[in-house]
Parts: sequence; structure tokens; C-alpha cells
Amino acid sequence: MANETAFDASRKARTSYASQIMRLAGVADARIERAFAQVVREAFLPPPPWTAISMGAALVTRDLADIYDNVLVAIDPERGINNGEPALHAAWFDAVSPQPGESVIQVGAGTGYYTAILALLVEPGGHVEAFEYEADLAAQAKRNLRDYSNVTVHAGSAFGRVLPSADIVYVNAGVLAPDTEWLRALNPGGRLIFPWQPHKGWGPAVLVRRQAAGLSARSLMNVGFISCSGTTETISVRHLPTEADLAAIRSLWTRAERAPDASAVAVYEQVWFSSEEV
Repeated sequence: MANETAFDASRKARTSYASQIMRLAGVADARIERAFAQVVREAFLPPPPWTAISMGAALVTRDLADIYDNVLVAIDPERGINNGEPALHAAWFDAVSPQPGESVIQVGAGTGYYTAILALLVEPGGHVEAFEYEADLAAQAKRNLRDYSNVTVHAGSAFGRVLPSADIVYVNAGVLAPDTEWLRALNPGGRLIFPWQPHKGWGPAVLVRRQAAGLSARSLMNVGFISCSGTTETISVRHLPTEADLAAIRSLWTRAERAPDASAVAVYEQVWFSSEEV
């Protein structure tokens, strides 16, 4: 009876939480709301007490209501690893619009909470290839996602490796520049979303789409993510891009396909951002 009561409390909390997250994110997609309502967040967290973090303030709690809110929840405070802000991810899901039957590569699965939501959004017929660099987190994610038959968890970096083709590449860690293998993996019409962080600890989320003429790119909201492990990219411009530069991007190119020109906003070893439309 106690377990049934706890399950009912969780289900009730999730229903209210999902509605709240949609309002905060400005998202109207009922499929995304249902996915947030379905996935049990506490199943992907350490045992209570939990540390919920909002606006820099931390709350240590055993109350389910406190984690079914738009808060980060600590996974490993020493490494700065958290279960991320739900409204941000709801907005990202809306931006990349996962559809039934599509394939997703997730970079930085953590313990698998947002992997589970992605897995629901591509059902039926879709699949998620989830990569997690930290071996202990990858092991936890595999356990947590064992009932999700359309998810494969890989223990290792998704940076600098050949990847399967995908309709969506969803990156949960900040990078100085996107990996060219993420770009090569995109199917026609494919979408990549990642935190571009040329400045330490912050920068815009960038939405990239593979179009017939090339890769379009748009800056979305500013975000701050833990840095992606295993990256090697270094900046080759003499100064960091300004906030105006970050907002001005309209396309993304590999240097192998097109040399940087006067439209370049930021140039890296393998890729560069342009202010020109594709």
C-alpha cells in the first residue's frame, strides 16, 4: 500500500509538473507534455534526500513536489553534474521536434532522464543512441533505461568518432565548436542542437538544420552547460565572438567544404560560423 501511495503521489506530481513546464517553456506540443508526465524523474536521480537547485539556491529535500518543479537536481555535486532544467529541455525538444520513427543521437546522456523523454517522442519506430563519457553515469543510464527497448547507451565520448546517421543530434554538454562528425551524421532535414560556449561557461544554444544548400544555424536562448569531455577543438580567431556575433550566425560550414570568408563570425580548426544564409 505504501508503494502504491508513493506511485500515486508521483503520478499526480508529474501531471501538474508537465503542465507547469510547458507554460514556462512556452511550448504547446501535447506530445512533449505527455512525455514529461510519463517519465518518473526520481527513478533517474540518486536516492533522497535530493538537492534541488534554482537560481543558484540549493534546497535539500525528500519531498517529491520539490523535484517536480523547474529545478536542477544534483547528480554529483563534486563534478558539477546535474539533472538539467526541465523547461530548457522542453524548449529544445520543441525546437528539434522529434517525430515518430526518427533516429536520435544524444551526446551526454547523464543518468538517462532526458534520454527517456526523447525515446518516447520518437515512438513508434524511432531509436535513441545515447552516449555518456563518464563510465559510472553510463552504467547508471543503462540500468535506468533497461525498460526502453528503443534506447542504446554507449559508454564513451561521442566526440571525434564516426556516428550512425540521425535525424536529430541532441547535445547536453557545452562545446567550443560542434564536432564535424555530428554534422556528417545529419540526414537531409536533420537537426542538431548544442550549447555553443566560446566564452567560459556560457553561450547560446544553437539550432542547426541540414538543408539542400548547406547547414542553417540560429542562436536560441543563452545557456550554461558543463563542458563536453573529450573535445580537442581550439579557437583560431584573434578575439572571442561578441554577443552580437553570437546572435548574427545564419549558417555553419566545415572548412573542408568552404573556406572562411568575410562573412565569418567565428573560425575554428574544422568548422566556422557565417552571418550569411545558406
